[in-house]
Amino acid sequence: KAKGPKGKKITLKIAKNSIRITLDGRRRLDLSKMGITTFPKCILKLADVDELDLSRNMLKKIPGSIEKFQKLQWLDLHSNQLEELPEAIGKLENLFYLNICNNKLTSSNLPEGLNLLKNLHILNLGLNRLDSIPTSLGALKELTEIGLFDNTLTTIPKSVKRLPKLKKLNAERNPFPDSIKEEDHSDPIKRVETLHLVQEKDLCSSCLKTCKGEMDKLHQLITSSPSKKSSFSSLLTPNSTAKDNQEEWRLR
Repeated sequence: KAKGPKGKKITLKIAKNSIRITLDGRRRLDLSKMGITTFPKCILKLADVDELDLSRNMLKKIPGSIEKFQKLQWLDLHSNQLEELPEAIGKLENLFYLNICNNKLTSSNLPEGLNLLKNLHILNLGLNRLDSIPTSLGALKELTEIGLFDNTLTTIPKSVKRLPKLKKLNAERNPFPDSIKEEDHSDPIKRVETLHLVQEKDLCSSCLKTCKGEMDKLHQLITSSPSKKSSFSSLLTPNSTAKDNQEEWRLR
C-alpha cells in the first residue's frame, strides 16, 4: 500500500518557538506552511493560546482533542486537505474567526457542532466541495461575514441569508440557477436600520466643510471621463485562489 508524504515532525520545542504575540496582545501559535501531514499532538500542551494557525499544510484530519483549546478565538485551517471536521469543534465556545477555506470538505462532512459556535463572527467555507449549506448555520446570530465562494451550491438557506448581523456574504462562482439573481447571494451591503437627513443649516461649520469636501470629490469622480479603460493586467490571481495575505478574513 502506497504511503503518503511523511511530513515534518513538530516537536514541543518547535511549537513553543512558533508562538508570537499579536499587536492586540494575543498569543498566536503559527505553524502555517510547515509541511505538516498529521495534527501534532504536542501542541495540546499549549492549549492556552488565543490563536492557532495550521494553514497551508497537508492535514487531512483534525482530532476531537481540538476541544482542549478552550481559549481559542481565532482558528485558521485554510489550504489543507481536510475531508472532515470533528464534532468537538463546536465546543470552542470563544471562537470568533474560523477559516476552513480551500479544503476537500463536503456537505455531509460538515459537523452539526458548527451551529454551537455562538460567538463566531467570521466563517470562511469557500473553495470546498459543498453542494448545500445546513440551515442550522442560521443559529450563528453573531455572524457578520461568511464565505461560500467556489463550491457547488445551487441555493443558500434563508436562515443564513437573513442572519441579523450579516454584512458580507461571498457566494461567487457557484452554479446557482439562472432564475436566482446573483445579488441575492452576494449582497455585501444591506440592512440600514435608520436614515437621518439634515439640512445644511443644522450642521456645524466643521461638519458642513467636511460634507462639502466629500461632495466635491464625488462630483469630480463622476464627471471625470478617462480617454481609455483602466488596465488591471496586474490582477492575475482570482479570488478563487487561496491568498498569501489572509488579512481580509482575519480579525483586526
